Parts: sequence; C-alpha cells; structure tokens
Amino acid sequence: MGEDFEALTVADYAKQAAKTDQRGGGQALGFSMLGLFGETGSLLSVAKKKQRDAASYLGYADAVAEELGDVLWYLAAISRRTRFSLSDIAAAAIREGGEWVMGGNDALTFHSLQPAHIPLVKAPTTAFENTLLTLAGEVGGLLADFRPGLPVVTAELRRRLVTVMGRLIQAANESGVTMEAAAVKNLHKIFDRWPRERVYPASFDAAMDPEEQLPRRMTIDIYERTVRSQTYVYQRSSGAFVGDRLTDNSAEPDDYRFHDVFHYAYVAVLGWSPVLRSLLRLKRKSAPRIDEVEDGARAILIEEGVTSWLFGQAQQLEFFAHVKVGGLPLDMLKHVRQFVAGYEVAQCPLWLWEDAILQGYAAFRFLQQHRRGRVTIDLNNRRLRIKDLPQ
Repeated sequence: MGEDFEALTVADYAKQAAKTDQRGGGQALGFSMLGLFGETGSLLSVAKKKQRDAASYLGYADAVAEELGDVLWYLAAISRRTRFSLSDIAAAAIREGGEWVMGGNDALTFHSLQPAHIPLVKAPTTAFENTLLTLAGEVGGLLADFRPGLPVVTAELRRRLVTVMGRLIQAANESGVTMEAAAVKNLHKIFDRWPRERVYPASFDAAMDPEEQLPRRMTIDIYERTVRSQTYVYQRSSGAFVGDRLTDNSAEPDDYRFHDVFHYAYVAVLGWSPVLRSLLRLKRKSAPRIDEVEDGARAILIEEGVTSWLFGQAQQLEFFAHVKVGGLPLDMLKHVRQFVAGYEVAQCPLWLWEDAILQGYAAFRFLQQHRRGRVTIDLNNRRLRIKDLPQ
C-alpha cells in the first residue's frame, strides 16, 4: 500500500452509506429489516450456486464480497434508524462476551475487525456454510422481535445487532474476504448508482476530429406514414432521411418502430452509439483499433441487444411511465453493464445509464401518444428533448 492509504473506519462507512439511503418516513425501519433479511438470503444463495455450479460459477469471490457489503449496508441503516452507532455495534461484536461500550469507537477500522491474514478461499467451506445458516437464523430472530408500530425493546435489539455483526465478520473470515474490501466495494456500487455529485464524464470522442464526433446537437423529425396498407416510421434531419423506414418487426404491434429514439438518448446522455455512428457515417476511421472495436458490427449488435432487452423489461413496467430518477431497479442497470462489458460505454456510471434510459422512454411514450415528434439531441447538456412536430 502507498503512504497515502488510509484505513476505512466503520464510522466513516456508516456516514457515507447514509448518503445513499433513499427511504424515509415511518416504514423505513421495516424496509431496512426486510432488506437485511433479503440480502442475507442472497449471501446464502451465492454459496448455494457455487456448490451447484462449481465449474461454471466464476464470479463467486466477487459475489461474496458484494453480498457481504449489501448486508453491511442494511445493518448500518437499521443501526442509524434505531439510533445506535455502527462502530459501537462492531466494537461490541469483537469484544469478549459482546460487551457494550457506548461512544469512543469512531476510530475503529474494518481492518481491526479481522485477523491480519485471511487465507484465500475459492469455494464455500463447511464452516462458512454453517456460519451463514447461523447468520440467517440471527437475522430471522431480529425480524421476529420487530413489530411495526410497537416500541422497540432497546436492549434486545442492541444484542441482536451485535450478534448479527459478529456473525457477518465471522462469515467474512471464513470466506476469505476482508470486511474493508466488502465495505469499499459496497460504497463504490451505491455511489455508482446514487452519486454524491453528478459529474458527467467527457465524451468518448472528445479528442477526435469534428468529422468523427457524434453530433453535440441534432434535430430529428419522426413521423408515421402508411404505404400500401403498411405503416412505417420515417426519420428526417436537415431534409435528409436518417436510416431506413421502420416497422415493429413483430407479430404483435408494440411500437418498436419508434425504437431509434433510444439510440438518440444514448448519444444525448452517454455520448455513445455505434448504431448512430454507422447511420451518420461518423465512424472513427482515423483510429483503426477504435473503429474496429468500438464502432464495428459487433458493437452495433451489442447496442441493439441492450435496446431490445430493455424494451422487454419496459413493457412490463408501462414503459417506465411511473419510474422517477433513482427508481430503476439496480439489477436491471447491472445487467446493462454486463451487456456492454469490454466496450468504452462500460465506463459510464449506472446513474448515467438510468438517465439515458428514462429520457429515451419519456420520448418513446410521447411518440406512442402523438405518433410523431421532433427530437433534439443536446449532448452538451446531456438532454434528449421532444416536442410536437407540425403537420
């Protein structure tokens, strides 16, 4: 480690985690309890998958660290909502007999919760499995003691939280994962999704010549026209057609013929779209490797695949009509990132992907309703705008 390395304290983690807490109100504690129960179940599921698919489950170690971090996050949320300090809970968890000392534990680091050396473990051991089952039992007991609307028995709740933290630390020891690594991974994930500050990354083609850059501003007119009893979507920009006329390409009509609006959203918000680069002949030919990998046929297929998969998800959720910023499922966004792994757009944070998806679907819903619209790509301001298109 470099000289500038500073060990993460439990108190600092709890402070940072609190900034991403999206829940408030009277049901927040109950939600956190359910979250703790659910993430504990996910941790058990990771061990089960490794047993079932030992050869093919290659992400075991990362998955254990992620799930340990998720359990820790909900434990921090419960401690915060019940006015206990997470650092006090962690300190009691490693003391003989779980002795409780309130205050004075803010300097406690995650590193100090575990042995100096933790052996690497590539598969769940019997001890780890037993600890996970015990952890699940303790979390179940915590939920059994909780009754919404009734007073919380402070001493019993505190004992339960200390016991759960102790089992979590033990599980980390037996899985070969440091609590610090799990906490850092968790902070990275939650701020990737719910950032402290929204800082837009530079456009991927910022260093390229203007002739090879995606448009910073572009207006496209989208409208339907029926030709010989078949309805098509046409798109025009500055008097020229953009791409081919489109149909749904589906046995059942679903308005997918308007789907290019999603590609426009990717340009406007992410500064990325191999599809539009191809349509507008903006491939980065001056950089052969980038042209081949980032702007080539495979990248185009990846973008179309992401778009089609998201459309299937959106159909089940009224095309995200009632989803607000911060409300898209985390797992959905993680799947999108898995789709684009290995490509430049994988660098985009999850919150930016959500912006692109929600803006694209807002425009799509407008087109569904009005059957035509004037779309404006505004990459400089990371916005996709749509308004009525005059007849």
